[in-house]
Amino acid sequence: MAEPPVSCDCFVSMPPGSSHNHVIFGKNSDRPRDEVQEVVHYPASSYPPGSTLECTFIQIPQVEQTHAIILSKPAWMWGAEMGANDQGVCIGNEAVWTREPVAPGEALLGMDLVRLGLERGDSAWAALAVITGLLEQHGQGGQCRESPEPFSYHNTFLLVDRSEAWVLETAGRLWVAQKVTGPVKNISNQLTIGAEISAEHPELRGVAQAQGWWDGEGEFNFSQVFSPENPPARMELAKQRYRGGTELLHQHNGSVTAEVMMSILRDKPSGICMDSGGFCTTGSMVSILPTDPSLPCIHFFTATPDPSRSIFKPFIFSDCSTSMSRVVSPQFGPADPARKQPRFQSQVDRRHDLYKAHQEALSAMESNPDEGLAVYDILRDLESQCLSEIAAMLSGEISGDELGDLFFDCVDTEIKFYQCGAPSGGHP
Repeated sequence: MAEPPVSCDCFVSMPPGSSHNHVIFGKNSDRPRDEVQEVVHYPASSYPPGSTLECTFIQIPQVEQTHAIILSKPAWMWGAEMGANDQGVCIGNEAVWTREPVAPGEALLGMDLVRLGLERGDSAWAALAVITGLLEQHGQGGQCRESPEPFSYHNTFLLVDRSEAWVLETAGRLWVAQKVTGPVKNISNQLTIGAEISAEHPELRGVAQAQGWWDGEGEFNFSQVFSPENPPARMELAKQRYRGGTELLHQHNGSVTAEVMMSILRDKPSGICMDSGGFCTTGSMVSILPTDPSLPCIHFFTATPDPSRSIFKPFIFSDCSTSMSRVVSPQFGPADPARKQPRFQSQVDRRHDLYKAHQEALSAMESNPDEGLAVYDILRDLESQCLSEIAAMLSGEISGDELGDLFFDCVDTEIKFYQCGAPSGGHP
């Protein structure tokens, strides 16, 4: 029986590929259909020397200072599928399989590495160095979904900041990196780095030669050398999405905006917006990173599945302390099935307030499609209002301080609308 499709897609557009001198980052997180994705914010923090950090499965040494971060993450794990920090760095990861076997036992998840890169890296390159250092020291591995059925993989990453972007691809503890030189780039569940390598693990080629995968004389092409001879169905299915994503990016080359990136993430014909069998797009993210460091970065999250039936809500790092509890899942402490040994022997309800309201609204829409279209139109109007206010802020028409609570306002308005009907106009 063919493996069920699972995928993710990451995109970046750099000037001149994008408009207004902005770097635009986007990602869909495609995960098990019933998995809840929460959006969480952690402030910058300091830790005493010798502190330890509890990741999803293992403990590692903690650093003395971490950056403020915003994450979209599966609620059961410590790590994240995607996120950003207050230094203007965004990271997303993808599942891949290589000739290197996935190591048994528990180590750092690729999602843990995403979060660690954001907590510790003040640039895309610095975050890449954090991830590769931790990868070499602790390895990657462990159960990647909330189920007792084994499922694990290696990872690729797209790391972006205001001035540059990097693709990082891994095979066990080995890695290779490529600086993005073109105006647009996407990755999708397959190895893409060929002979144009910017940085690599010092033992990468030696391992390939010792295994008989490379003769040590011809051109070293990482994707050709390390791609599995019989790739999983997931990687084969990703080829079509990768080509489709590249085509969509190139169609808008020179004019990519946050709105364009959102439309790409909502594209179902290409498979980028996934809705297939047991997997679907469970969370989405788009970021605007102005190349002008005096301007704030803006990060949009859905916090709900299926971006074609969700709205993107903007988050701006600020001194605002408004609670994000309505998009944060319940905590179960030591009794959590993801923490108890043996793991994943039972299920708990991880739905947050927005997820519950969204799912109830989708059920109502399915029974009344005409009303569902009206709901969608009104929600997209709310999203458009937010985009207009963000554009006004970036052009200097309004102060960024006025928009510090916009994410929270949007979440509250969305929930109220789901529960009570359309809002009666005015500011979201």
